Amino acid sequence: MKSSHLLAALVLAGLLVGPMAGCTSTPTSESTGEYIDDAAISTKVRAELIGDKDLNVFKIDVTTFKGVVQLSGFVNSASIKERAGTVAAGVQGVKEVRNNLVIK
Repeated sequence: MKSSHLLAALVLAGLLVGPMAGCTSTPTSESTGEYIDDAAISTKVRAELIGDKDLNVFKIDVTTFKGVVQLSGFVNSASIKERAGTVAAGVQGVKEVRNNLVIK
């Protein structure tokens, strides 16, 4: 009788912990919450870039991972590259900007 209670308790603990294990992050993956936060940050950065009259004509790709924003694409000048980095850094939630824009 005791062993069946112990087995039931272990099964229940496994069921409770199992789904939560997928919610934690590792150095190479994000938790569900981090993924949603990063998607929101990317959207906010894109909106700010589109809203900036000097940047809205350029195709700038925005990717965010754990609050670190990466900008990639092509721009016409160093000043535009710098401006894009400054705009991205000003968005709430951005921890760091990796400006990989290429001047053509």
